[in-house]
Amino acid sequence: MKEVSVIVGGKAGDGINNAGAIIAQLFNHLGYYVYIYTDYPSLIRGGHNYALIRAADIPVGAYNNHIDYLVALNQETLNLHLPQCPDCTVVANADLVKSVQNGQNVSVNAILKEESAAPITANSAMIGAFAKSAGIPWEIVDEVFRLHMPKAEENSRIARRAYDQTKTTRPISAIPGPAHSLLSGNEAIGLGLVAGGLSSYIAYPMTPASTLLHFLAGNAERFGITVVHPENEIAVILMALGSAVAGARTAIGSSGGGFCLMTEGLSFAAMAEIPIVIVVSQRTGPSTGLPTYTGQADLNFVLHAGQGEFPRFVAAPADPGEAYLWSAAAIRLSWKYQIPAFILLDKTLSEGTYSVDNNQLGNLPVADPVLWDGDAPYLRYRDTPSGISPLAFPGGKDAIVKVNSYAHDEGGITTEEAKIVTQMTEKRRKKEAKLKEELNLYPCINVRGSAGATTALLCWGSVRNACDEVAARLGLRVIQPVVLSPFPEQQFSVACQGVQRLIAVEENATGQLAALVREHGNGVGATILKYDGRPFTPDELFVKVLEVVAP
Repeated sequence: MKEVSVIVGGKAGDGINNAGAIIAQLFNHLGYYVYIYTDYPSLIRGGHNYALIRAADIPVGAYNNHIDYLVALNQETLNLHLPQCPDCTVVANADLVKSVQNGQNVSVNAILKEESAAPITANSAMIGAFAKSAGIPWEIVDEVFRLHMPKAEENSRIARRAYDQTKTTRPISAIPGPAHSLLSGNEAIGLGLVAGGLSSYIAYPMTPASTLLHFLAGNAERFGITVVHPENEIAVILMALGSAVAGARTAIGSSGGGFCLMTEGLSFAAMAEIPIVIVVSQRTGPSTGLPTYTGQADLNFVLHAGQGEFPRFVAAPADPGEAYLWSAAAIRLSWKYQIPAFILLDKTLSEGTYSVDNNQLGNLPVADPVLWDGDAPYLRYRDTPSGISPLAFPGGKDAIVKVNSYAHDEGGITTEEAKIVTQMTEKRRKKEAKLKEELNLYPCINVRGSAGATTALLCWGSVRNACDEVAARLGLRVIQPVVLSPFPEQQFSVACQGVQRLIAVEENATGQLAALVREHGNGVGATILKYDGRPFTPDELFVKVLEVVAP
């Protein structure tokens, strides 16, 4: 693999994310696949922030330990990261960083003063210096600035000044190939929801789901949707249920702490058979935990949240392509089966940025809702062979639509009669059985790596990207369940054929996927767990896998 990695670091408010995004676009226009990981504390200003950009000649979705370039916007960046990469090339702001031997030191203030430029353009100078150090042709730098920067002319001018003052010390060669779309996981979720027919998105901001709210709100007119930010998470789910009852395909989003407040509304949706899509982006918990770091400890919570027994759909994508496809599928399946549907992801995927080849996305089956045919009388909870009751909406002709969270009969009338309670419970269970049957048409389990290998890494969510690289180096199989409820037992059994040792790799302390797999009758030989809020790197995981598989 041909690859290069860059860290750009500074303090909150220095525009680290924007600088990282522009550097990523430089690699993108050189023909590389790109992945961006952002690391930041829960502070509005101050604290150390950095973006790590990894570019390679094959798709990547995890950052690695080796760093080639360190772009230091302050001294703290140099102090923290240079010991980790003593052989890297440093590009530093000479006004804020002590001179580094063999480094590229740029006097940003002098450039801004001579150009009468605003302080906000300082990062453009640093990017220009980095580009020259890496031997990136100016034509590509200028093109990227004009395509992706506001006030492109001024920023390009500042970048050129620093570019001309810098020497090429560690050149990067271009790779034949087109530039790809760069998408974050949350952006892919939003686009998938819209593709699935989204009408309304309702959310209260909570990291790392917040950027999904911002993305959809910023594009609401373009997408033809309504976006609402209520006063809290309880209001979010109750407003969303009302929206869905009125006929609008509705999704909501939060992290674990926010979803915790929604569980009573989730049970309401289950009993009243209201379709709702819930995006849960995990961070490190419990409670406030590490608000800006990643984790995979909410799987059990999402699988079992709410009181009583009811069907739910849970999908956990690993990359933006899967996030797009399964978000569209989630909203369609939710409306067909009138159940809660979850898209379960983590901070790494939500806020990470990835190259996406639009031609490789593929398609999933399209599920359509069952609508009332107008044959009166209308029974909102009609018991059908599939358990799916035809939908009508308030205001429709000849349809009295009752929505009831209490035990009820087919017409929606409250009842405590044992026979009817049993009938309606079995009706909801029939929907789950029908959903499980339909999911046999979907690729619910991904098998990657060496298909015939007898040792396999079991993983879910964004961890799969590190597993892919380790499996390629060691000749292992990777088994990734995308659908976690209802669990695709048949597809999982096929995926495990010939596997003699299954090693679960998860970012939680208890091996929640491993426990789910065991619950469905499958053995897991070992677990490799990480729970410090940081994602697995392929290098780190490689060592841990060797410890398990070595004789």
